[in-house]
Amino acid sequence: MNEERIRDYERGAGDLDEAEVQALTDALTHFGARFIPESDRGGVGVRRKFTRTKVRMIETWEGEGGPVGEDDV
Repeated sequence: MNEERIRDYERGAGDLDEAEVQALTDALTHFGARFIPESDRGGVGVRRKFTRTKVRMIETWEGEGGPVGEDDV
């Protein structure tokens, strides 16, 4: 799926089939989106899994420890 297809969908100028919806959902979930179902407390929505601060902390943690090296002892 290309960016133009997604833009058309967001503007209401086109529909996505089930496979495209699933691919888009999977990609957004992979990058930290949380899909919230409708409940008696509110409607459906999308939220970030982590706050910006936590994302920065995770990125820092991933860079700790130095470069990857050989494991042979």
